Amino acid sequence: MSVSFSLKALVAASLLSIAGFAMSHGDVTPQEVDTGELPDLGKDALMVNPFREGNEHGDNYAEAINVGKSGYAGNCAVCHGIEAMSGGLTPDLRELTEWDDEYFIGRVMNGTERGMPSFRENLDQTAIWAIKTYIESVSPPQ
Repeated sequence: MSVSFSLKALVAASLLSIAGFAMSHGDVTPQEVDTGELPDLGKDALMVNPFREGNEHGDNYAEAINVGKSGYAGNCAVCHGIEAMSGGLTPDLRELTEWDDEYFIGRVMNGTERGMPSFRENLDQTAIWAIKTYIESVSPPQ
């Protein structure tokens, strides 16, 4: 009887854990991002962060970080953690060296099959690249 009870308890706990993980990412309500004085980057996805120093709009780097910090707090922090420091359920964005700019814009605009929502309809490209600029400005883990 105790083996059967233990097995049932283990199965129930496993199912609850899986359900909690699946639901933890799915109920994100995107928040509007005030892009302030940053230039409108249009609808066609850029494949390189234009706000990075040395790029086309690099002179807006500091402003992009400020806008991105606010945009990150309202749209990303709930899953990816404050200042991009994950609590373990989602990737620590400070450590994603394989996320080049093209990969990043694709993930954010299209979402993922593992639960990250698409932000294509809710965030314009200016806000998305500002968020990427902010993430790059956060110190990596020591």
